[in-house]
Amino acid sequence: MTNLTVEISKYLMIFFVAIYTYECFAVFRRNLSSKKKNRIFIRQQLLIYLIHLDAFLVIYTVTDQAEMIGFYFLQILLIIAVQGACMLIYKNSSRLLTNNMCMLLVTGFIMLTRLSYRSAVKQYAIAVIASVLTIIIPFLVQKITFLRKLTWVYAAVGILGLLAVLIFGDTSYGAKISISIAGISVQPSEFIKIIFVFFVACMLYQSADLKRVCITTAVAAAYVLILVFSRDLGGALIFFVTYIVMLYVATGKLYYFAGGLLSGSIAAVIAYQLFAHVRVRVLAWSNPLSVIDNEGYQITQSLFAIGTGGWFGMGLYQGMPNKIPVVEQDFIFSAISEELGGIFALCILMICVSCFLMFLNVAMQMKDRFYKLVALGLGTVYGFQVFLTVGGVTKFIPSTGVTLPLVSYGGSSLLATMVMFFIIQGLYILRQNKGETNGREKKKVKRKS
Repeated sequence: MTNLTVEISKYLMIFFVAIYTYECFAVFRRNLSSKKKNRIFIRQQLLIYLIHLDAFLVIYTVTDQAEMIGFYFLQILLIIAVQGACMLIYKNSSRLLTNNMCMLLVTGFIMLTRLSYRSAVKQYAIAVIASVLTIIIPFLVQKITFLRKLTWVYAAVGILGLLAVLIFGDTSYGAKISISIAGISVQPSEFIKIIFVFFVACMLYQSADLKRVCITTAVAAAYVLILVFSRDLGGALIFFVTYIVMLYVATGKLYYFAGGLLSGSIAAVIAYQLFAHVRVRVLAWSNPLSVIDNEGYQITQSLFAIGTGGWFGMGLYQGMPNKIPVVEQDFIFSAISEELGGIFALCILMICVSCFLMFLNVAMQMKDRFYKLVALGLGTVYGFQVFLTVGGVTKFIPSTGVTLPLVSYGGSSLLATMVMFFIIQGLYILRQNKGETNGREKKKVKRKS
């Protein structure tokens, strides 16, 4: 009976997530009325609850632990609270962005509960705290007007935060990426990515002349170099790519972008020569089977998991994802592929793409150049992090040790990503409110004329 339940549930989840993913892009169709959009958003919310219920029925059936029922209802309360708060407090919020955030959170809860109940409980507690802290961000974005005046505050806080990790940080897998505060491990670079985006936007939104570009580049280089010395090369790569994208958009000069790519390529070669753990990761990427007992074990197990799962997956608790080292953090996409299937994993990837497109859509619609650059920078951070994670676990690129936002285990990553989502939500609301105001003013002018 258990095997039959697992088998049926995996096909249902694939069916539900496929419809949800289709709706993510269907909502972008032209000439779609607000009523039809609302129907799409309501269907998406229903599909989230159906996927969640389906998965936890299997989890309870397999584990036969009553605490799973209570944990399920706690998660439902959180999702309802997040969706309800966004709809009630912020009338003009993006329901697509809210739904996608909740969908990714639910996927993370499902996989973490299957992999490690203790980690899932911790992730849930952090998600509750993050929701309480971040729900006010859209309001602050609309009310606070001096964010663009804190240029050197952003620079100082970011650099000092990274230096603190370099000096006092804990070493994990050859890199200093976290620091312990009162027994709690925090990864400052997750939050400093957001600060960095605001710094670059402050520097370039008014003017992008040569002097300003040189100063901004020097500070950005300081960020990247500190991360390199900390051996957090995945973080350094995200900062670097985010900067050259923002610089190109702010200046419109292709040679800046080309020069950035060239210098990045040279830096990658130098990093390969200087750092042993970089050479290990490149070796594991280039030919993992030749070093399967050592350097290539993690990526090989990841590929085995993805291959074993096929298109439709093994079903929850039917695979062996725990054979992959650090599966809850860096390689959760492989676990999803193995047990929920390649189709489900691709749908999750497309939902991430939908979020990225929403970030870019907000950036394109913002008339304020500062906010435009902020939205673009945050979108680049999010999109490139997803690319690094999925590319690493599928052997498309060498593994960089970054998490899949909102899905992987990690409190700092979860909180920082929710901050980014709610900043974008705030910018979306700001744009919608201005659009309504402009519409009213045009109507008044027509009446007078």
